[in-house]
Amino acid sequence: MNDRSTNLKSIRPIIATAQVNDSMSLDECFQNTTLRPIIKMQNHLLIMVFKNYIFKRKNVFYDLSLPKQLDYIDHTINKDMKFRNSLKGMIIGQFTVEEYAIYIKNSSALNKRMMNIVKERLVNNIQLFSQPLATAI
Repeated sequence: MNDRSTNLKSIRPIIATAQVNDSMSLDECFQNTTLRPIIKMQNHLLIMVFKNYIFKRKNVFYDLSLPKQLDYIDHTINKDMKFRNSLKGMIIGQFTVEEYAIYIKNSSALNKRMMNIVKERLVNNIQLFSQPLATAI
């Protein structure tokens, strides 16, 4: 393994619940060994990026009820392709070359898994979106 791969893997958090076994699909193994640790590591960045997304759209998010905020998060991640591609880039940029080779074999299914995990993280941190940003980032 080259230095870049070693360095990238060394800074990822270990997720004890992200287990891998022989009965899992390759996609599920990739999700647990690569996607979940990277997304957890990028959590603070993902939150700031979403806060900036809200700010750039006139803070309407803050006027919504909780169910509507959840819908807003879901809609943003699933329908705003520019934002979705930006999120994917933040995650794919943390792949090793070997992981990228695995990713491109089934990128469509892995993108769905990736965006579902990101959405789950944003929803679980929704309390952090209760205050508008004072200024642009």
